[in-house]
Amino acid sequence: MSAIPGIAVFDIGKTNKKFFFFNEDYEIVEEEVQHFYETRDDDGFPCDDIALIGKWVKDKLAAKLADPRVQVKAVNFSTYGASFVHVNAEGAPVAPLYNYLKPFPEDLSDLFYYRYGGREAFATETASPILGNLNSGLQLYRIKEQLPHLFSGISTSLHLPQYLGFLVHGKMFSDITSIGCHTALWNFNENDYHRWVTDEGVRSKLAPLFSSGKAINVELGGQLLKCGVGLHDSSAAFIPYMNLIKEPFVLLSTGTWSISMNPFNKTPLTTKELQQDCLSYLTYTGTPLKSSRLFAGNEHEEEVKKLAAYYHLNPKYFHNIRFERHLVETMDAGPEPEHFTFLGEATVDKAYHDLIRHLVKKQKHSTELVLQHKDVKQLYVDGGFAHNEVFMNLIARVFPELDVYAASVSQATAVGAAMAIHGAWNTREQAGQLLKVKYYAGQ
Repeated sequence: MSAIPGIAVFDIGKTNKKFFFFNEDYEIVEEEVQHFYETRDDDGFPCDDIALIGKWVKDKLAAKLADPRVQVKAVNFSTYGASFVHVNAEGAPVAPLYNYLKPFPEDLSDLFYYRYGGREAFATETASPILGNLNSGLQLYRIKEQLPHLFSGISTSLHLPQYLGFLVHGKMFSDITSIGCHTALWNFNENDYHRWVTDEGVRSKLAPLFSSGKAINVELGGQLLKCGVGLHDSSAAFIPYMNLIKEPFVLLSTGTWSISMNPFNKTPLTTKELQQDCLSYLTYTGTPLKSSRLFAGNEHEEEVKKLAAYYHLNPKYFHNIRFERHLVETMDAGPEPEHFTFLGEATVDKAYHDLIRHLVKKQKHSTELVLQHKDVKQLYVDGGFAHNEVFMNLIARVFPELDVYAASVSQATAVGAAMAIHGAWNTREQAGQLLKVKYYAGQ
């Protein structure tokens, strides 16, 4: 048999580290999932072990290049955001891969925002809520202020996807999807780095930008291949939907967070929207993508645990509850309480329908924050809630003016990373039928 041509993709999440090999039809030829033990930073806070991850990436790619069953034409990377790899002039890491969940020092935060116009103004300029170390640029600011010896030893700071790319092609670049997603580095009004990045000496630590849609020529193991610069995973996961859906739409991506994304809303973020957990991030083409966030998946998980304990059931029972219209007769328009409460005398199915009704009302408010475009007629829901019959029926009910679909693209993040550089490796004009949808009518 002749070797299967395709692309290798490394998809690095906080929990799962995945490798994929896709053929030219974006079918998965090989998939591998790895888990790595965490290490600890200089303060004892848990963090990913960049040495282990980097070695796995290099070894895995070398093995695939030597595999006679496949022809690796290209490689790209998608990873979680808000994570810098700080390297010296030789390209060796000189600091841990600091965890974005690590608390940011309050006194340093106060000083920073005092210097740069206050929290509200700064958040508006950078199109992101104030998120501590999730604003990854502030990680560099903390090092400068608290670890000046380390700061002076940093030649370049690369976001995680670009560091993994560097391990393959040997060049140091920044990428707009990593720079432009709640980093506090980018001024969305000026479409350039925020002034603090230069004022504080951080700009000199950042590599030049390279187009997320282009690839770098590299020879590895005696073979020529195209290497992408890597993408932030949220941006990568959006690419298949943007490329495959032709009509204006909003995507509700559900997981721990439910994120409503509207690429057709071009209005700048307002302070009021930021205060309600809206943000913008930059797509791989460099355009702002207005989004709103709701911690709905986390709330669902916690409340299901409580219901399971109350009714003495396995939490898995709730995965199979079917939608029953009579259990949710009305969806009143009033404001929804922050926290869910249920009546103890309710049946288990009624209690669960009440929980989903509560979440859907909150979701309606969150999605409407970005649903400001008269041409948008479609709402696609992907992720966990797309498989929840109760949720999908109720979300269709509260958005009667939209065509509501449960949608899925298998391994959308990895597929997006591959699609970003489609023209560099794929001989097909476009991707095939990757998008699966199911229509829900408001009842």
